[in-house]
Amino acid sequence: MTTSAVEPPEQADEKTFPYPRKCPFSVPDEYAGMIEDDVSQVTLDGSGLRVWTVTGYRTIRELLTDPRVSASRRHANFPFYFIAPPEFRTETSFIGYDGAEHTTTRRKAALTFTNRQVQRLRPRIEEIVEDHLDRMLAMTPPVDMHRVFSLGVPMTVICELLGIPQDEHDFFIKHGTALLGGHSTPEERQLAIVEVNAYVEKLIRIKEQEPGDDLLSRAMADYRDSGEEYTDRDLFNMVRLLMNGGHETTASQISLGTACLLENPDQLALLRADPSLVKPAVEELVRIATIGDTAIPRVALEDIEIGGRTIRKGDGILCLGLAGNRDPEVFPEPDKVLISRGSRKHLGFGHGVHHCIGADLARVELEIVWSRLFERIPTLRLATPFQDIPRKEGAVIYGLWELPVTWDTEDSE
Repeated sequence: MTTSAVEPPEQADEKTFPYPRKCPFSVPDEYAGMIEDDVSQVTLDGSGLRVWTVTGYRTIRELLTDPRVSASRRHANFPFYFIAPPEFRTETSFIGYDGAEHTTTRRKAALTFTNRQVQRLRPRIEEIVEDHLDRMLAMTPPVDMHRVFSLGVPMTVICELLGIPQDEHDFFIKHGTALLGGHSTPEERQLAIVEVNAYVEKLIRIKEQEPGDDLLSRAMADYRDSGEEYTDRDLFNMVRLLMNGGHETTASQISLGTACLLENPDQLALLRADPSLVKPAVEELVRIATIGDTAIPRVALEDIEIGGRTIRKGDGILCLGLAGNRDPEVFPEPDKVLISRGSRKHLGFGHGVHHCIGADLARVELEIVWSRLFERIPTLRLATPFQDIPRKEGAVIYGLWELPVTWDTEDSE
């Protein structure tokens, strides 16, 4: 497998929301007033929409369980970060459905994401991680870990789940960057949507004719065996959701979490001394980085009184998990990285009925990565000062464009 390098774009002038983080593990300075007010209004860069932001942990949880808000991308004021014509306002599977439609469609997809099914994948994920560590150790440092490892591991997992050939991985990395990277033009995003849609349609037809030992083939069989009806739309959106979100999110979390541990050597020492801390470490690293800070958009279906403000029917809403995950009433000393904290209360995987369906899969991948990475490469360290590493400011999924690392050459022996 080859994994293409992703070049960081020219940084645009930051005039409107989202605001840049001075550090990947801190909230932007501009959040201060928004946190104080809990519910505020901002103008979105790119689309120019005026939307509400919600920063309080409890207020976010309240909104995400409120039936008066919608996740549908079809609303006129849905908080897109770019101008999207109606024909390109994709549903992105059940994450863009409401009510009974969401419940029914998510239940179908959930057949393949139960904890039992994920645990069955653990041995193969372990093999994939070891294989990518072998490849990285075979290289001469310094190495861009984000390109050769962080992107490669989840991409291989997702493509194997869907039965996609390894030589087509670059296609999805390229299009995932166009859709979620934050600096693509509207035309580039629209082209990516068209090309991904065409690929998914072709893949479904192939699996109908030649089913294999993969998630998509099993999903079709499970639906038939359970008596559940499924449509091309159900399969189409499930596959697209996995391809677009299943690798970019985990890849960003691997790189950011690894950098965070390297920048907090006391916490890394704790993990090395007690490998059982890896489970709580995953929760803390997901909380502290909050890669999907702007990835929980909603639209009000009715007037809503919340946080001392009135959100009008039709208004767009952004629930800012990065701020919610720094609520000191929920997370004491919220700006500190404490891997023993291990709280699952964080908003890193969302909340409510739209809680990330792939959370268990992501947790297993991250547990295996951080269990093996520092055992296999005990002298791993950054090859570039952390503050100089380019970051994905303004992206739907926050992260690093690269992660230059090095190690002592005897680790490769």
